[in-house]
Amino acid sequence: MKTDFFKDKKVTVMRIGLLGRGVGDTKYLAEAGAEILVVDSAPQEQMQASVDALAEYGNVSFKFGPYDFVDFKDADFVLVGAGAPIDEPVLVKCREAGVPLKQSAALFAELATIPVIGVTGTRGKSTVTHMIHHVLSVVTGEEVLLGGNIRGVSNLQLLKDVKEDSLAVMELDSWQLQGWGWSEMSPQIAVFTNFMEDHLNYYEQNGRSREEAMKIYFADKANIFKYQEESGTLITTPEIFKRAKSLENMSLGQEVVLIDGSEFPEDAHLSMPGEHNRINAALATAALKAVSLTEEEIFEGLASFSGVPGRMEYLGDHNGVSIYNDNNATTPQAAIAGLKAVGDETKRNVVLLAGGAYKEVDPAPLVEYINQYCRAVFLLLGTGTDRLAPLLDKTVAAGIHVEQVETMYGGIASSFSVAEPGDVLLFSPGFASFGMFVNEYDRNDQFVAAVNEVSK
Repeated sequence: MKTDFFKDKKVTVMRIGLLGRGVGDTKYLAEAGAEILVVDSAPQEQMQASVDALAEYGNVSFKFGPYDFVDFKDADFVLVGAGAPIDEPVLVKCREAGVPLKQSAALFAELATIPVIGVTGTRGKSTVTHMIHHVLSVVTGEEVLLGGNIRGVSNLQLLKDVKEDSLAVMELDSWQLQGWGWSEMSPQIAVFTNFMEDHLNYYEQNGRSREEAMKIYFADKANIFKYQEESGTLITTPEIFKRAKSLENMSLGQEVVLIDGSEFPEDAHLSMPGEHNRINAALATAALKAVSLTEEEIFEGLASFSGVPGRMEYLGDHNGVSIYNDNNATTPQAAIAGLKAVGDETKRNVVLLAGGAYKEVDPAPLVEYINQYCRAVFLLLGTGTDRLAPLLDKTVAAGIHVEQVETMYGGIASSFSVAEPGDVLLFSPGFASFGMFVNEYDRNDQFVAAVNEVSK
């Protein structure tokens, strides 16, 4: 590993964020001897927590407000935080001037020079990532590095834990995969779970059509396999593979393993409900076989996998009502998968807590499944709820109670007031967290806290 890579480098850190990852990355750079300028278009008062967290470092300075190319042009590289617009003018100027752009997940892989299993997809990537990491940890008994889009984890801080025989498992979202594309790299083993409409509030900017936006979104995702060598392995579905072959200038010389879900045995135990999670397990199994684990080791490891917080996470029972936290279901399609996993359409056994901010993904398909599975629906406030609520007013089946709630606590209390023993309380928002919550983690924490408070 290149231990002195950052010494005396001039680095501009763009969009440091408030989730801790950007702060952790900047701390690593500072401790490694870089001279760092943190720039963020947000006002300083909004980002003060990140400023305070870096106060001890004399080689870190800050600038807030509109981006100015003068703060980028002389950098040895720019570390770009997630969600920077594709056409951000200052980044366009950087490309034109030859200023290198980096993102932390790809930079970790570039410097660590260890094998990486990367996982992406619109849905399921977190579950598959944690399945793979769990089984490898159980079977090998060794520390397996876990990074990418993981709450609170700084990818550059992971460099401190790299050993000669290390292996990393990384959940990679479309923004992080932009960085892999900039570095013209792909993980040695790539898992691509599925591809659906999502993040269109990001990709449809600047007047792009839905079709154009989806092409760009897929192209970002495709960086997970685009630069693989022939010794690499791509694990995906027939649908993704067909789309991959249609990309321009795409040569797929690596080993390709196609999964449709039937590969995971019916008698293999999973604690997580839903057919979609058996497909996730099949994808994880193929990745684990690619690193030479046996089926016996894999199935035994998966049997002890309890799931991922916020992804069909079972939180126990209260007065005979089973509680599932599916906070990270941020699209209507993801909420549908949650309903299908726990719902019984013969008796409408689900009390659904949903709603949030619109991501330019049509919520209409969700209505059919609400009619099939739900006893009641409580909707958190948001621009997505504003689109879903009128559809429910017009088409909701007789006897299904629909109500908007102004707080998470109110939503939980109302849900328990109508739920009956044998029912399921499912928190599966179907929309983003913007508006009522700081971010998706804040929404998750508020849900868990409210459940604990109401169920005392």
